[in-house]
Amino acid sequence: MTALHDRTADQRWEQAFDGPDGQSGRVWADYAVQGDRRAILHVEADDSLRGTGAAGRFMQALADHARAANMRLIPRCGYAVAWFKRHPDQADLLG
Repeated sequence: MTALHDRTADQRWEQAFDGPDGQSGRVWADYAVQGDRRAILHVEADDSLRGTGAAGRFMQALADHARAANMRLIPRCGYAVAWFKRHPDQADLLG
């Protein structure tokens, strides 16, 4: 697993993970800037990482990043909405 990267020019966060087969893959989220908030538009993982929990680890890294940057998040895609519902301890980031 690498650190979460914010590719601001592309409005995308991404992170690399090692898959169970030894190959690496990426998880990424596209976002829209809304002042000091970021709307999470879409979260996706490479096929090699699906079902491994990498997307959940990515979302936790994203939550940690947002907290450190004093950034509020607006989940718009179904996965991000569901992740925040499963993690009510992260609700302070929503707004």
